[in-house]
Amino acid sequence: MNLDFTENRNISIPSYFYITGLSGMLHMRYYYICLFFVYFISLLGNSCLMFVIIMDRNLHTPKYISVFNLSLTDICESTAVIPQLLDTFLFGNQLIPYGLCMSNMFSNMLFFTEQSLTLTVLSYDRSVAISLLLRYHMIVTHRSMLVIIGASWTLALLLTMIGAIFMSRLSFCKVIVTVNSFYCDHGPIYRSACNNNFPSSVIASLFPAIILGFPVFFIIFSFICIAVTLFRITTPQDRQRATKTCTAHLILVAIFYVPITFTYALSSVINANTRIFNLSLTTVLPPMLNPIIYTFMTEEFMVSVKRLLKRQITFLSWK
Repeated sequence: MNLDFTENRNISIPSYFYITGLSGMLHMRYYYICLFFVYFISLLGNSCLMFVIIMDRNLHTPKYISVFNLSLTDICESTAVIPQLLDTFLFGNQLIPYGLCMSNMFSNMLFFTEQSLTLTVLSYDRSVAISLLLRYHMIVTHRSMLVIIGASWTLALLLTMIGAIFMSRLSFCKVIVTVNSFYCDHGPIYRSACNNNFPSSVIASLFPAIILGFPVFFIIFSFICIAVTLFRITTPQDRQRATKTCTAHLILVAIFYVPITFTYALSSVINANTRIFNLSLTTVLPPMLNPIIYTFMTEEFMVSVKRLLKRQITFLSWK
């Protein structure tokens, strides 16, 4: 029995969790290979975005502080999920030790929460920039943005720690616990516990409201304020310019929130494979698309890229 469980104050910890992944589907190896290429593009794109922001002093603004934080979080989120996923399914290591599974679960929860909060911060920035244009530089400063981002990380860490504390109190009656997901998913794991899992079930219901519900509500409210302001703008050129500044962020918000909101809302209707497929795409696609959208849809960023390229070409010509 000591080989199968670690006993600690009547808490039975399983030796392994078995990750099922997408079951009963042919040629899934190609899907996981595709996820690897998406992950590689995400790493490359977000690294380039962060590099341009660091190198061009014109982008050292409160807005691009939050954009930099989003790219950093995107890299961390993808890295927390994809390498482990590839090791699990491409190399057949579907048995994951308890400690590794818990760290995988809560790192993913941490970075996913921070992604959502950072998109909320970007919505706040765009709302103030358009609705309170004349006071923008007084309200949104470098210091205030750093404080807001620091607060978002603190909240994400706090929520993750609460989830970890209650998860550590769960007891499991099996040596190997089956997890019907593509990673160590909080929901399937706490529902497999054989002692009182009510605190974890409350967390599973409360966290989506905090991580998704409140941010979505705030983002919708901020875009309503932006829309009202745009209707009051009489000059077509100013209206077009203001609309263009929000388009990129609106696309990012839709890519991130729409799939996962429908997945959670229809979790009782859709089958397990559909849920896993949607969640896996939600994990990898937004980090890949975020730098692409900011590169091609944000004029000031393209100007910075051209400036850096011109500077590099000049430097090489002098050599």
